[in-house]
Formats: sequence, structure tokens, C-alpha cells
Amino acid sequence: MPDARSPMAPPRSLVWTRRVVLGALTAFALAPVFVMAVSSLKPLQDVQGPFHWLPSHLTLRPYRDIWHTVPLAHYFLNSLIVAAGATVCSVTVAVFAAYAVSRHRFRGRRLFSLTILSTQMFPGILFLLPLFLILVNLGNATGIALYGSRGGLILTYLTFSLPFSVWMLVGYFDSIPRDLDEAALVDGCGPLGALLRVVVPAAVPGIVAVCVYAFMAAWGEVLFASVMTTTATRTLAVGLQGYATQSDVYWNQVMAASLVVSVPVVGGFLLLQRYLVAGLTAGAVK
Repeated sequence: MPDARSPMAPPRSLVWTRRVVLGALTAFALAPVFVMAVSSLKPLQDVQGPFHWLPSHLTLRPYRDIWHTVPLAHYFLNSLIVAAGATVCSVTVAVFAAYAVSRHRFRGRRLFSLTILSTQMFPGILFLLPLFLILVNLGNATGIALYGSRGGLILTYLTFSLPFSVWMLVGYFDSIPRDLDEAALVDGCGPLGALLRVVVPAAVPGIVAVCVYAFMAAWGEVLFASVMTTTATRTLAVGLQGYATQSDVYWNQVMAASLVVSVPVVGGFLLLQRYLVAGLTAGAVK
């Protein structure tokens, strides 16, 4: 193993430059989190006054009050149901669609792939009014209340999470040797059995990466949730606005609630990080 004096070792100046740059980037990324954490431990009058990096008075009261100022637990449940539902539906459909595009050649395959990719080029606000009208008209035609419901919001989120999920999994399935499918078919599996028993286990990192993306996209989405929900189905991203009243803004509670609602996403990301990195790497290489 080369030591510091070996010609193969990087120059000391490069090592220190790398450390300084990475340290500066880390400080830049963690500074907002530190400000949020400090502000969440201050009384409201201290937050509204001049900012100090170290609080003079520490209190945990904002973490207790966040559950009473707004129905945060109800918003938390709505977000969890919607994000989990959108993730399950998106990944389930994307697995079958991506497998068909990756393994089979059919008429319109290239057009289908280009259409999926082109949907990511348009801003979400362009789809807001059409989706609103679709949900309202479907509800009037079928008698199923889609607008203002969790199910309607899940369908809305599928419009932007599903195309990306399919595109991502197509690249990952392409990196899996076709010999695995052929071996499964020789052993007596049908196409569905080969997918579920062989290809899906081999594609776990890519599927996990898609799950993380779909969940995070639904968890923090604001635009569609602010229009497609009612008071009963409001999600966290919209519900946090309840800490701002006509007379005041509870900034310490906003910071505390923001940290609390970030725990599931950050915790899940850290637990699934190795799968996420492997899935994104394979998709990018392809």
C-alpha cells in the first residue's frame, strides 16, 4: 500500500485542497439545518429578535406545541398514506412496464420511451388545471369522489413519478444479463415467473432507488397538494402553513415541525443508501 511519499500517492496540496473544499461544502449544507435546530429550541420572542447562533434560552416547548397548534399528526398520517400509496402503485406498474420495454421489441417501443422521457420536460403547473378537471369530471361520472381525496392525490402523483420510475428501471433492467431470463425459462418459469423470481431480486438496488425517489417526491410535494386536498386530506407540505396566522408566525414551531417531518425521509434514505447509490450508478451508466 503506497505511503505518503510514494509516487502513486496524491500530492499533499491536493489532499488538503480536497479536505477544505469538502469541509466548506459540508458546512454550507449543514448550516440551514443548524439554524433550524437552534431556532426550534428558542422561545418565539427570541426567534423574532436578532439571530444568535447559540440560544440564550433553551426550551422544548415548540416540540410539544406543534401537535396542538395544527393537527400535525393527522397531516402526518395523510402524507404517509399518500406517499406510500403513490410509491407502491408507481413501482408496481413501473416494474412490469420497464421489463416489457427492456426485454421485448414491439411496434411503438421507441415512441413510448421518448414519450415517457418527454413528460419530465414540462413544469408541473401545466398539468394542474387538466388534472383538476379530470378528477372532477371522473368523480361526477362515476360517483367516486376523487377530488379532495387521498386516492385522487395518489393518482395525481403517479403522473410524474411513474414516467421517471419506468425510465429509471428500463436502464437498470438493461444492465441485467438476459441469460438469467433464459435460464429461468429453461427451468420451467414463464415470463412472469422469470420476472418475479429472477429479474426482480437482481434489480433490488434499482427498485429501491425508484421507491426512494417516488416517496420523497410525494412526501414533499406542495403544488398539487395545495389544490387537490381539503382540510381533511391535507398533507404535511401544505399543513405546515397552518403555523402562520393573520397576526403572527410561530417560527420556532415551524422549524420544529420541519425537523420532525424530515425524520422519516432522512432515516429511510440513510438505511437504504447503499441500495440507492448502486441503483443510481447502474442507471446512469446505462
